[in-house]
Amino acid sequence: MSLQEKVMTEMKAAMRAKDTIKLEALRAVKSAILLAQTESAGKDGLSEDDELKLLQKLVKQRRESAAIYTEQGRADLAQPEIDQALVIQSFLPEQMSEEEIEKKVEEIIQRTGASGMQDMGKVMGVASKELAGKADGKTISNIVKQKLSK
Repeated sequence: MSLQEKVMTEMKAAMRAKDTIKLEALRAVKSAILLAQTESAGKDGLSEDDELKLLQKLVKQRRESAAIYTEQGRADLAQPEIDQALVIQSFLPEQMSEEEIEKKVEEIIQRTGASGMQDMGKVMGVASKELAGKADGKTISNIVKQKLSK
C-alpha cells in the first residue's frame, strides 16, 4: 500500500471520527504528495525515499511553527501544530534513539577513516543516506560534530 493510499484510508477514518486535527494533517500530506507528483510529471509516482523526505519536511514545518508560536506566547496555536506533527510522524519509520545514532555515527567515522572536522561533509553524506527517515538531520549533525571534534 502506497503512502497516498494509507493517507486516504486514514482520512476516511478521521472524517468518520470527526477528528479535525488529524484530518487537517492528513489533508496537508495529501496536498504535498499531489504537488510533488505534479512537479515530477512523467515519472512513476514518488519513490519511497521521496515520500520519507516529504513527510520529514512536513513534520519539521509543524515543529518550527509550534516553536515560533510558543516563543510568542500563543500556546493555543502551538498545540494544534504539535498534534499535526505527531499525526504526520506516525507515517515515518521508527525514530532511532540518540544512543543508536551515536553508535551508527561512530561506525561510519571508522569506516570512512574520518579524523577531524575537515571530514564532516564526508561523514554527513554517508550518515544522511543510511539514517534517512530514522533520525533527524539536526541530531545527526550535532552528534557528528561532537564525535569529530574530540
